[in-house]
Amino acid sequence: MDNIINKVNKLLVGCCLLVIGSNTVFAQEQKTLTLQQAIDLSLENSKELKVSDSKVKQALASVQEAKDNRLPDIDISGQYMRVNKPNVDFKLQGDSEEGSGGSEMPNVSQAMFGMATASLPIFAGGKVTNGIASAKYLEKATALDAERNRQEVIQNTIAAYYNLYKAQAAVKLVTENLNTSKQRVKDFTNMEANGLIARNDLLKVQLQESNVELALLNAENNEKITNFNFDLMLGLDESTRLVLDTTGLSVKPEVKSLADWEGLALDSRADFKALSSRQDAAHANVKVAKGSYYPSFAVSAGYVGVNVPHALTITNALNAGVGLSYNLASLYKAGAKVKQAKAQEEQLVWNQEQLKDDIRIEIHKAYQDYTQSLKKIQVYEKAVEQANENYRITKNKYDNSLATTTDLLDADVARLQAGIDYEYAKADAVVAYNKLYESAGVSVGE
Repeated sequence: MDNIINKVNKLLVGCCLLVIGSNTVFAQEQKTLTLQQAIDLSLENSKELKVSDSKVKQALASVQEAKDNRLPDIDISGQYMRVNKPNVDFKLQGDSEEGSGGSEMPNVSQAMFGMATASLPIFAGGKVTNGIASAKYLEKATALDAERNRQEVIQNTIAAYYNLYKAQAAVKLVTENLNTSKQRVKDFTNMEANGLIARNDLLKVQLQESNVELALLNAENNEKITNFNFDLMLGLDESTRLVLDTTGLSVKPEVKSLADWEGLALDSRADFKALSSRQDAAHANVKVAKGSYYPSFAVSAGYVGVNVPHALTITNALNAGVGLSYNLASLYKAGAKVKQAKAQEEQLVWNQEQLKDDIRIEIHKAYQDYTQSLKKIQVYEKAVEQANENYRITKNKYDNSLATTTDLLDADVARLQAGIDYEYAKADAVVAYNKLYESAGVSVGE
């Protein structure tokens, strides 16, 4: 008796899927959903991808900002001042004390002046050119990051799609088993009433029926929660009950060799390409830092206007010229910046080597997971046949009083567990197949 209870309890645990949150949903609307439709909806509604798009826009603006450094700087300034009449006592040597006829100071009560200057950089040690190159490399890296995020969103959608399939399959199988259990209870009740079996045997099948009912409650709860989470991911109404297309479960495609997958991943992974672009940006930043060692050369032009009533007026005061500047302190201050830029470049080189190892590890795991999933399907397919045949034989033996009620219930639990494991294995194989492609940075079919 305890053995049966333990096995049924294990079955309950096996029916439980990964659950996030504790909300339940009551289905009101039903929607048939293919895998491709789910992927399209998740890409359209993914908040993560919207953040990635914003980062790409920011990177494009940074490129434009770097290009704007090639444009001239134009400054315009003006000033208006009110002034009092100061007391001025000129005592110039040689003036006569009386009757000298000294000049009178002009009555100045206000002053105005305006100035406009324009400066166009011609050479700044390569800072502008290399700054633009660095911004472009970073913009490319950001776009590649967005592509990698897109691939991850697709893989998460595929995993969620077949996670829901597993939840629905568990409900279906447990429901079928519960119907069998209910019929068994009816049969045993009649046999017990006619004195054909002991009361204890009837209690055993009734206990199993209760445990299967509990398993069904858990499976239905898990299905509702998984359905709710998937609706949320796809941007659908949370009460929508999803009906999945399972035609892809029967496909078991062969894949390339492990070495081919590793080479494909290093050529195709967006995050690996993004790190290469960041290396190029870091190299350009080294050149920007070295630009401080060089002088700056620019052309300039300007205009000045002054108006001091009763005293001074200046108009049409144009100027143009060239300027050369060099900060001698750069000879001993720029070295630290150059070292920082080189250290950052070296960091990215080692980051790329580390990522290369991580990609190989990820590809190896995804390859082995898919290979294992194909083998599991074969094993569980045989297990289903064996469990069904074992139940049939045990049932015949029980009907002929050659097996106990415990043997019959054990065979029934084993049959249900084999069915669930087989459905899970088919779903896991599809997820593992797509994970292999996602790890290589390519779409299925490429």
